[in-house]
Amino acid sequence: MVCSHTTGHAESVEIVFDPAKLSYEQLLGYFFRMHDPTTRDQQENDIGAQYRSAIYYTSEPQRQTAERVKMQVDKSGKWSHPVVTEITMAGVFYPAEEYHQDYLQKNPGGYNCHYLRN
Repeated sequence: MVCSHTTGHAESVEIVFDPAKLSYEQLLGYFFRMHDPTTRDQQENDIGAQYRSAIYYTSEPQRQTAERVKMQVDKSGKWSHPVVTEITMAGVFYPAEEYHQDYLQKNPGGYNCHYLRN
């Protein structure tokens, strides 16, 4: 349904984490290193609004942290284009179809754009 371009949804990952073990800011550090946050509605060869770079927060402190980290990443000079990641209040999370679950484990050569950058 997401590929129909009628839902407004994005392909995303729901992450449940223990802030005593990994802070939200540290988690965002990985987020900004694992994909290209400068391409609007695109990740590598996947094009469309469902592939937008987005952070979905669940609290005001998370929003503030996300905005601050995004600004730091944008000013860091690590990317040659502006960071366009949207920061939006989280809504309902819908799991994808089974064939999308653990996609990179099932298709190890499926993508080469998601890796941990310096």
